Amino acid sequence: MRLSREERERVFVLVADERRSIAALVEGLDADQLATPSLCAGWDVKTVAAHLVSDFTDGFWGFLASGARHGNIDRGIDALARRRAMASATEIAEMLRHGADHRLSPPVTGPLSGLTDVLVHGADIRIPLGLPYQPDPQHVARVLDFLTSRTQLGFFPHRRLRGIELHDEDTGRTWGEGAAIAGPGVAVMLAVCGRTVAFGRLSGPGLPVLQSRLR
Repeated sequence: MRLSREERERVFVLVADERRSIAALVEGLDADQLATPSLCAGWDVKTVAAHLVSDFTDGFWGFLASGARHGNIDRGIDALARRRAMASATEIAEMLRHGADHRLSPPVTGPLSGLTDVLVHGADIRIPLGLPYQPDPQHVARVLDFLTSRTQLGFFPHRRLRGIELHDEDTGRTWGEGAAIAGPGVAVMLAVCGRTVAFGRLSGPGLPVLQSRLR
């Protein structure tokens, strides 16, 4: 997905702001909260925060190298996140702040993959802790632009959304064609990324289709 120079700059600022917000949150959590299972299967809250550090400390090429060592890219990313999670919460927060302005723009996926990562993982951390999660609907819509584009790689297989229309009730926007799924944009974003906690806020004939594909 091609962005203008101005749009790229805006996305980088949004990512930096969210990293700083997550840093402030993480350093205030106690041990039980840090160990709370996140919405990201297999990771606790602390490991999700550590993965966001890994995004810019290890980066795209580090993910590929770790994937080669561990058998595939998902296992490689998991190994790096768990290694980073060995640091204290204070250290993880400091690294997030120090790297907040890092301009994440991997090949093919570009800057919107970074925005997607911080918004989805921000939910992975906050929702299990019972904390409010209300990102700007326009920012969520930009993430849905990316998730439904051909340049989306690594978040889920493209076939997951085949024959499904997504409708964001916050912005009135739609993506795709077919059986509809409607609801708040953040719920749509989380559902297509496999976070089943969002299903209760959605409706439409496309919902059971998506649920069956996640299984």
